[in-house]
Amino acid sequence: MTEKIAWVTDSTTFLDEELKDHPDVFVIPMMVFVEGKEYLDGVDIHPKDLFALMEEKKAVPKTSQPSVGTFYELYKKLEESYDRIFSFHVSSFLSGTVSSSQQAAQMVNIPVHTIDTLILSYPISFLMKKAMKWLAEGISTEETLGKIDEMKQKNETYVLIGDLVQLHRSGRMNGVQYFLGSMLNVKPIISIEAGKLSSKEKVRSEKQAQKKIFSYLQRAISEGEVKECMILYGNDESQTTEWYEELTSLYPNIYFHKCALGTAIGVHAGGNTLGISWYNE
Repeated sequence: MTEKIAWVTDSTTFLDEELKDHPDVFVIPMMVFVEGKEYLDGVDIHPKDLFALMEEKKAVPKTSQPSVGTFYELYKKLEESYDRIFSFHVSSFLSGTVSSSQQAAQMVNIPVHTIDTLILSYPISFLMKKAMKWLAEGISTEETLGKIDEMKQKNETYVLIGDLVQLHRSGRMNGVQYFLGSMLNVKPIISIEAGKLSSKEKVRSEKQAQKKIFSYLQRAISEGEVKECMILYGNDESQTTEWYEELTSLYPNIYFHKCALGTAIGVHAGGNTLGISWYNE
């Protein structure tokens, strides 16, 4: 008999229409704190609201991972209708969300597989959809978990951070990197490697950064197979559209889609953040 599986993620994940409307997908919201007020990410605050507050009131927001109790309540409820839970979350090097899920999993009577995706935004959805496909094809749970681990290692993500000051305040960028970016007018290209933010390269302008990031994609295409690529952005849809049009023209055989980074990521990265992500398949 086929198991009924619940799919859980957190609000740092960009869900496309397929996953938004999926009856077995559940989202745990991150906590966002702005000027002493507490919000649930994606429930009572959304990216445009956050960026407006940051711009107009010069607010310095903060985020917090969902509590163990929040995960427990959801997992306990899912116990009643499901046989197994797959729980996909933002990199454990960027948030404690994975730990909250793991602790809650020990408190319930349903098997919970917590996946540390080592990434954020739509690339998390990509992994989730792959797992759904593999299980639907009859691949076992253990083999699917192994394939997820393999696929995690094949991701490449490169980003131009919109707000180095905020990233520095959040503790996600060290002092030397921040100094180079803010005082010397250098644009650091940030990569996500093994789940951690890393300063990949430093260039003098956004145009040079764009050219360099596009060259990383070209290198990946020449070395292997890239079927789809995600354009990750904060709040600047005009520049996002420019990247989208140029990339679709350069690589017509790759499926490109635009994915908002969301409120919790926007807190740390800023509204003008822009980058690309793909899996080397």
